[in-house]
Amino acid sequence: MSLSPSELERYERQMLISGWGVEGQKKLKSAKVAVVGIGGLGCSAAIYLAAAGIGKIILVDKGKFKLNNLNRQILCWQRDVGKFKAEVAKEKLEALNPEIEVEAVVAEITKDNAHDVIGDVDVVLDGQDNWKTRFIINEYCVRHSIPFIHAGVSALHGQMTTIVPGKGPCFRCIFPKDPPEVEKILVLGATPALLASLQVMETVKLVTGIGKPLVGRMLFANGEEMVFETVEVKRNVECPVCSNL
Repeated sequence: MSLSPSELERYERQMLISGWGVEGQKKLKSAKVAVVGIGGLGCSAAIYLAAAGIGKIILVDKGKFKLNNLNRQILCWQRDVGKFKAEVAKEKLEALNPEIEVEAVVAEITKDNAHDVIGDVDVVLDGQDNWKTRFIINEYCVRHSIPFIHAGVSALHGQMTTIVPGKGPCFRCIFPKDPPEVEKILVLGATPALLASLQVMETVKLVTGIGKPLVGRMLFANGEEMVFETVEVKRNVECPVCSNL
């Protein structure tokens, strides 16, 4: 796989990063990444994945944009209210970077359709606002050895971790019991934008091999106090999802 003259110019600044170069950019061009949930996290993550040159981005969301999404879901403009999120996002990402492929999947992920919806990808990004779907995605990713980058937000707070099956804890190891669902999550738009940017950094690191991924660690961001910290998270040897790896 080669890079076109326009790609060499488009990605020039990031290819200057040590260890990246043309070969790293080719890896990104060959990569397939699924963004599951095109909300505050998913919109921001998708933009930076497209800007970085991920070759194929799969956008998964069953919903339509609402007016109260506009404070954080930055791929939605006023004219897009009432339209399917995945389809709107696809159109705008292709306009931003016509050198990549974007697929819109209007669907809700279940245990029965996860394979058909997500498919064979290199990384899955968590853009969900509910725990039930996250656990379904985690099981799928563990079963197919796909890295899963979790992020969650509330108000000015966020958390994230990178799950690489067999190399660290899975999502069920970290959350052995289902946390309670929240009907209406409080959120400032900048909070998911911050966490989504970190998810994209992790994705690029996994694909190119640059740096140390956030495996076995959970990052917590406290925007009220502007404090960031990480804590160690460990595998559960009796985890019902990943103990056999």
